[in-house]
This record gives sequence, structure tokens and C-alpha cells, in this order.
Amino acid sequence: MAHSSTRPTSRDVAQAAGVSQAAVSLVLGDKWRGRVSEATAQRVREAARDLGYRPNLAARNLRLGRTRTVLLVVPALTTEFFAGVYTGAARVAAENGFGVVLYPSPEGIGPARDPFASAQAALDGVLASSMAADAVTAIRGDQLPLVMLDSDPTGSLGAATVNLDIADGARQVADHLLGLGHRHFLHIAADIPSWTFEVRARALADRLAAVPGTSLRTARTPMTIEGALAAAETALAAPGPRPTAVVCDDDKLAAGVYKALRRRGLRIPDDVSVTGVDDIALAAALDPELTTVRLDAELFGERGMRALLAVLDGRTPQEGDIPVELVLRGSTAPPGAS
Repeated sequence: MAHSSTRPTSRDVAQAAGVSQAAVSLVLGDKWRGRVSEATAQRVREAARDLGYRPNLAARNLRLGRTRTVLLVVPALTTEFFAGVYTGAARVAAENGFGVVLYPSPEGIGPARDPFASAQAALDGVLASSMAADAVTAIRGDQLPLVMLDSDPTGSLGAATVNLDIADGARQVADHLLGLGHRHFLHIAADIPSWTFEVRARALADRLAAVPGTSLRTARTPMTIEGALAAAETALAAPGPRPTAVVCDDDKLAAGVYKALRRRGLRIPDDVSVTGVDDIALAAALDPELTTVRLDAELFGERGMRALLAVLDGRTPQEGDIPVELVLRGSTAPPGAS
């Protein structure tokens, strides 16, 4: 009998043995006793042997729900920060015999199509950024063991949350700028409905409000350099006292602010101080180098994956937010430093 080069399937075995595929599954899964006859079981085994059929263990693992695979849902792969999160998560997963499937929400935020026919069947658990929470719901990942990153611990979809101490980062920025003597602030805020950005805005506003004589203006922008440039130009042209310090929700937004200030003939930091968040490579490439809040993306990913593995094992994940650090560089100085 001539065999094709394609790998035989359970359907081929069923046809050769003259039985249903369900019977093949029962026999080869050793669950046939009391359900098919001994003679039928023997016929299935012989057909499988003759065809050289071997069960697809990967498919069998999917049915059993033991894939040792977890899904990491992030807003986008184009950001250096989330690349770091993936690196840290994948390292811990590999150390524990798990694989990581990476799933970026297509537009950065918002609903995403289901990357699997059934996420529950294909995965053991999900690790997700709150910025991609809609994607988690769309793929029904909230029905699996789930750990949320940068997410409100009081209203999280997940069994656990892992957060950077982003509120403390905002307070460190505010204290640094207030200590330099700044009183008029502009917040270039990411126009994304996400807990992490709401926390930054609230912590900044609360800290500044505690000091008499301060003013805070907020300009919302998409997470692009071009968006930040436009938002900053509009805010700087508005009536009222000109801000002497611009606080940005991430380093990329700060790059747009640099462009807006230079177009208006303003010098950094002599006329206006600028701060960012993340400490990606861009922060040190800007001129002057950017004062920013360093977020340890790889540690974030590591802690997230350890929390998910703990949830899968029925253990309590490590608690406490991950500390962040204000890195002082050349983009901040006292107002009117020249």
C-alpha cells in the first residue's frame, strides 16, 4: 500500500478501521473499555500501526488544557517599554517550562479579534496590560486565570494585579520641579482611558494643589510625537501665565514638546523644564537629555509572569508595587535659569 507524504490523521485511521473518529480517539486515548468492543479496539490499533499514525500530542494537550502556554496581551509592539515587558515575562516563563504567545491589541487599545478559535482551550493563562483590557475581553481571556499589569487593584478583571508605583513617580516629578521653584505647570497627558494614566494625573494634581500659588493646565494627546507637538503648541499659545515646566506622560510625548518649544523660540531648560516617564533610549538621545521616571520594564514583566505562575499553582503572588526612580538629566532647571 502506497502512503502519501502527508502525515496520517485520526480520520485516516478511522477509515482504515471502518469506525468513527470518536472511536479512534477513545481507543488511542485508552478510554475505550466499556464503550467499544475489544475487537474494534484491536482493529483501530492495527490500522494506526499500519498507517504509521502517531497522536498529535500538542492537540491532545490543548484538549486537556495543559499547554504550558500563556498569552501576553500588550497595547503595541512598537513601544520599547512593552518589548521590555515581554523580555522579562518570557525569561521567567522559560525558566518554568512555559511558552509565551504575544498578542498586541491591533490599534494599541480597543477590541481585538480572537486570535484563537477558543482561547480557553489553547492557553493556561493570560497576562495583560490594562491598556489592552478590551482586547482581553474580546478574546475571552477574562475567563482564564488572569493577571493584570498596570491595573486598578480594586476593580481588576484578574486574579491578581502587578503595578509599578507610578503614583510615586508622579510625586517625585512634582517634588523635583516644585523644589526648583516652578509654579506654573502644563501636563501633556496621554489620551487613553487607562488606570495608569489616571493615577499619574491624579497624583500630580494632588501634589501641586498642596502648594499655594501653583497652576496646572492639562492638554490631552494621542501617544505620538506629532500629537504631543500639536497639543503643546495649542496649550502654549493659550492665554494666562506661560508654564515654566511641562510634565509628559511618556518620553515620546516629551520629544514632541521639545519640538513645540523650539518652534516658539523657547530654550530647554532655561525657559521651560520638561520631564518624561519610562526612560527609554530616546530619553538620553534628546538634547538636552531628558529628566524622566525610570520604569523597569523587564522587572515588570518578570513580576507579572511570576504572579501568573503563582495563580496557576494556587499560591498567593508577591504583593507590593515595583519602585520607580526619577533620573535627573539636563532638561530641568529653576525657572528663568538663564
